[in-house]
Amino acid sequence: MTDDPRQNPATRHPQPDLPAQDQPHPGWTGPMDPPPDHGEESYRGSGRLTDRKAVITGGDSGIGRAVALAYAREGADVLFTHLREEEDEARETTRLVEEAGRKAVAVSCDIREEANCRALIERAVAEFGRIDVLVNNAAYQMSQPDGIEAISTEQFDRVMRTNLYGMFWLSKFALPHIPEGGSVINTTSVQAYKPSPHLLDYATTKGAIVTFTQGLAQMLAPRGIRVNAVAPGPVWTPLIPATLPDTVEFGKQSPLGRPAQPAELAPAYVYLASQEASYVTAEIVNVTGGTPLP
Repeated sequence: MTDDPRQNPATRHPQPDLPAQDQPHPGWTGPMDPPPDHGEESYRGSGRLTDRKAVITGGDSGIGRAVALAYAREGADVLFTHLREEEDEARETTRLVEEAGRKAVAVSCDIREEANCRALIERAVAEFGRIDVLVNNAAYQMSQPDGIEAISTEQFDRVMRTNLYGMFWLSKFALPHIPEGGSVINTTSVQAYKPSPHLLDYATTKGAIVTFTQGLAQMLAPRGIRVNAVAPGPVWTPLIPATLPDTVEFGKQSPLGRPAQPAELAPAYVYLASQEASYVTAEIVNVTGGTPLP
């Protein structure tokens, strides 16, 4: 990524047609072509999160890795989750955080289980003493172009428990450890407003995340805790070759004509966690490449 402010955003990163590629779930960064940009060479911190303590779910790759890197370069210590099969990905995120001079704690955790979510928060408190920022980012999707009849109860349950239950439990358990001035940031999606039929169950959860965010924000405002969400459009992460049948034209539907890179999402999460957003709560920050949303 170049720092030239004059560069055309439509051509700043790779555009479709992307190489056709397929991976088993959950997907890995290494085989992706082109490789995702998490801000490794471009993100410059300015002390906006100095000594903050952050918990990020799904921080091993994609948006989560970009947020972990940006938070560390802004001065925060980071605990992040990953799946057991993502150990190699987690090591890379750990390296990036530690190279920024901050503490990294990688935790293998399946947030579909309430006990795991409780244990994760207890681990974060043991490591950091408090949680200044909780980023509920982990998600699961699986394309079903054959319609609702093809969505099994097992798949529906996995999507709901990963995307909604985990967010609910982690927010609930973290709340006693979030001080005044802290924040919760959830990852929703353009799918919340413009659902793709082949992602019906996933889009349903993303709509629910918008409602949860806006409701919880009103609940916690008197306690000095802000709750917001980021709604990405198409983003080039390992989830894409692992869950969608066609990567060649991925992102072409956005007005900018390409998918976002994870690095382009991270600044929104930094802003929402920072004191620059002290009067921002119950908001959805749309990073969609130009797709108009409510």
